[in-house]
Amino acid sequence: MRWAAGGAVLLALLFAGAAAVASGRGGGDAAAPAGTLAVPAAGSADAGFARDMSVHHQQAVEMSFLVRDRTKDEEVRRLAYDIANTQANQRGMMLGWLDLWGLPKTAPAGQEPMAWMPSSGHHTHPGRHTGASSAPRDGALMPGMATRTELRELGAADGVEAEVLFLQLMTDHHLGGVAMAEGCAGLCAVPAEKRLAEGMVRGQRSELDLMADMLAERGAAPRP
Repeated sequence: MRWAAGGAVLLALLFAGAAAVASGRGGGDAAAPAGTLAVPAAGSADAGFARDMSVHHQQAVEMSFLVRDRTKDEEVRRLAYDIANTQANQRGMMLGWLDLWGLPKTAPAGQEPMAWMPSSGHHTHPGRHTGASSAPRDGALMPGMATRTELRELGAADGVEAEVLFLQLMTDHHLGGVAMAEGCAGLCAVPAEKRLAEGMVRGQRSELDLMADMLAERGAAPRP
């Protein structure tokens, strides 16, 4: 199971990279001549979202693999696999676009995460990173991201404890991800990237409803 799931995610990344080359061409400027590539600026919302959401997605994949090894509950394992597979695929697309555009996969030195999205007030917990103007805390670089301490706690938990912690952390993660994706849907110029962001909003909202039900079944709830 471990090798099958890991292999599926790797294949998803490979296929996503190929798809990204096709979908990222010519989408940034309707006035661009046929056959040319309209490249977003390095500081644009398109580039910033692709960079930041790739990091955000990577942590979701990491948490999904952590809980997969900490529980035998098939419902939780299936959700974790779906999240890992979907977000690895999307991450591959976004990194592929950055390659296609000839843009770096990391933000310029001195630039805060989320600088492309000036709005603040994202869902977060006290003491967590709340926007581009806030300093990261314990590795939580963006809204909804788990801290290093929380990742260690998830890796040390077992059974129902691991299931509840995963569902709570992933709920926070999705809420932060939805806010970021909504930002791109309103700010990004590349049509393919806007469509991807809109799909993220729909998919993660659906999973938020599912995770709320799964938490209730375990006598728990999302964190306030």
